[in-house]
Amino acid sequence: MSIKSLAVHDAIFMQGNIHACPRRGHSTSFQLVDEFGDGKPYAGLAYEAIDYEDTVYQGKLDATGSGKVAKHFCGPVVLKINIAYQGENDVYSELTRRKHYPLPITELQVRAEKTRFFHKTGTRTQANPAKDLPETDVYCQVEVSELVKHIAHLPPLAARRDPPKRAAHKLMRSAAKSRDFTVVDKTAADGGLHAILSPAEMATVELGFSPPPPKGVALLPNKHHVLEVRPMRALRPMLSTADAFCALNLYQLSVMATLSYTDFGQEPNTQPVQADTVSFPVQPSSGNWFGHALPQFDELWKVDDSQTHKYYPLYEDVPYSKRLEVVPFDPNLYPEVNDPALGEEQEHPAKLHCLDDRDKDNRTDTQAFICHHDDLILISVRGTSEFWPDGLRDGDAYQVPFQQGEGKVHRGFYGAALAAFPFIETYLDKFYSGQKLLITGHSLGGAVALILSEMLRRDKRFDPDIVLYTYGAPRAGDTTFIESAKSLVHHRIVNQNDPVPSVPATWMNTFAKPAPMYGANAVVLGLIPVAGFGLLIWGITNFFGDDYGHHGALRHFMPVEFGKDHRSSILWEPGCSTIIDHGCAKALRATNGLPERGSFLRQLFSAGHHSMVDSYIPGCWASLRRWQEALQLKRSLVTNREFEWISSALENIQQQLRAVKRDLQNNHRSYVREQERAHKTLMLNQEIDKISMTKARLTALRSQRVTETDVYGSYADQPEWVEESLLRWNAHPENLVQEQLAMIPPAAEDHDAAIAAMTGGHAVGAPFHLDIDSIV
Repeated sequence: MSIKSLAVHDAIFMQGNIHACPRRGHSTSFQLVDEFGDGKPYAGLAYEAIDYEDTVYQGKLDATGSGKVAKHFCGPVVLKINIAYQGENDVYSELTRRKHYPLPITELQVRAEKTRFFHKTGTRTQANPAKDLPETDVYCQVEVSELVKHIAHLPPLAARRDPPKRAAHKLMRSAAKSRDFTVVDKTAADGGLHAILSPAEMATVELGFSPPPPKGVALLPNKHHVLEVRPMRALRPMLSTADAFCALNLYQLSVMATLSYTDFGQEPNTQPVQADTVSFPVQPSSGNWFGHALPQFDELWKVDDSQTHKYYPLYEDVPYSKRLEVVPFDPNLYPEVNDPALGEEQEHPAKLHCLDDRDKDNRTDTQAFICHHDDLILISVRGTSEFWPDGLRDGDAYQVPFQQGEGKVHRGFYGAALAAFPFIETYLDKFYSGQKLLITGHSLGGAVALILSEMLRRDKRFDPDIVLYTYGAPRAGDTTFIESAKSLVHHRIVNQNDPVPSVPATWMNTFAKPAPMYGANAVVLGLIPVAGFGLLIWGITNFFGDDYGHHGALRHFMPVEFGKDHRSSILWEPGCSTIIDHGCAKALRATNGLPERGSFLRQLFSAGHHSMVDSYIPGCWASLRRWQEALQLKRSLVTNREFEWISSALENIQQQLRAVKRDLQNNHRSYVREQERAHKTLMLNQEIDKISMTKARLTALRSQRVTETDVYGSYADQPEWVEESLLRWNAHPENLVQEQLAMIPPAAEDHDAAIAAMTGGHAVGAPFHLDIDSIV
């Protein structure tokens, strides 16, 4: 800088004192405080300050978090606090030493992670008591990323009213060669890192006409500065790591399963990435959730573009390093993996966290995302989304040997699992350190997740502990596969009237080549706006091999209709096919004037019973609400009124099945019909026995009392932690609405209406026809 230009700047900011040559004698003081005005969290931190003449001053903050640079050359000083973490905390030590993407964690970051927000929402406070102290000349709100060297692993800057003084930073001499500077997100709330340069000034830097200023926060000379350091906290969805089913995971993972339908949302998302940084601006997207919003403490709810109703996950406030991580991207810090010169071999967040092979030569149209923290790795697999590719995969029900274990599996689902396995394997190679694997998926994604989970469970390199939650998943393997995978913990959620879990049917010709089936149904599928399982319902009886079967512990979400405006819901394990396969059985009946098979397609592709946004998420939310209410009121999960109504309906169904059995015995005469009669009689007897078992389960449910573990899983031993998260959740009006699905049912009005709801619209006393072949 010339003497003339320096004189101009000093005339503006130094009250007219013009210096023709360097002169010492200035003094600058500062204090680091948290949002409560306390400086103790930063006591003892080593700092470094650089003045206009590149003189370096070092020191340590005192017990109040204060420091001072005395007798420095004229002009401002730039403060840095970049000392690496020196402690022995296992979490931080592991992150700094891990083989892949070791994090440059500083002592400042660790201290900031131990502080908390003044406002529970994470918004900046404007009432810091240190701001109004008599000795405070300059007050500004800073973040850790403004004081340290490496920032790619740190959160984006949050909105604030009092950023550091950008004019003071411009007074500094151009950066010396010993200093480094990284241009970062210029679209941030305050204009970019440090909010130092205007767009025109940044352009001169990027063109090479003006070197950038040094990193750090610039402090005005002869002033006392109070720097409020934003806490480094993040939000993460509460997820239980216990094997046992809990209502918390039921709801939380329904949201995570739906999020897999979004793109990762990274910009730029090219291969290779030529930029020095990446961002995640697209909403909704899994990249935005875990790489941008939650690290900034923004509570999100939207997981689908069409979603209008707000269903917030339960979030916990955790130290930033314990968030669900999206790995940093920094070609300077990680040149061995992030350098664009690596071409197709270059790694970046979208490549590591999101599988999307729709544009690959050997495409399987499989999508999934993965992220982790120190306790768990979350994997979510996308379900049916696109017409032809997903429809062909859904319909390819030919059984093939499961190479990693026993039995046979659905060829279409297996192909998708084989495509996802290397992606998951690469991630585990880098970040698996014994965490629980929490895997989820909806529809096709649930079937793929089942096969993928069994592949991972049998992988001796990792030997992972896996818990799987699926929603509306079809059958994926034969009975041998199901039996061999018994050790896999799988909680299978099925919605009332969702027909997808009832396919592929056990009667399908699983050894037939799929091509003729595609041709026969091409016209039908061409009329359907969404691809899916319509291909499967015209199968031929499976004369060879084992039947398809269901894996996992079923929990059936069943709304109980008491009238036009009154309904409740229970989540239970009914056991009988009349309820479990109710959706498929109802739709596949084609005799005695009941719905034609076309109704199955219309039901299947409607936005109703199979939809996550319109059905599963609301149902899981309502179930969580009901379980919370049962825990609070110390009552069972089913009320006496519900018990009476459902029990009556089950008794009615049992009587109707017995009537069908009598009709079979009285009306069949020929030898062929004798065989048919024996087969159907056997099925009827089995179903009548299962209904008795279902009634026994209903009785047990009425006497069962809900525990904290039933509702919150592994969080049950942290009641204060749960309470804090519930306060945040209940702060949203949407979670306090008296939702019909979660309400205690009203007084009885019409018994027949309840039984009609249970039997698909059949009122007591009306003629009843049941096609036994539809109970599969």
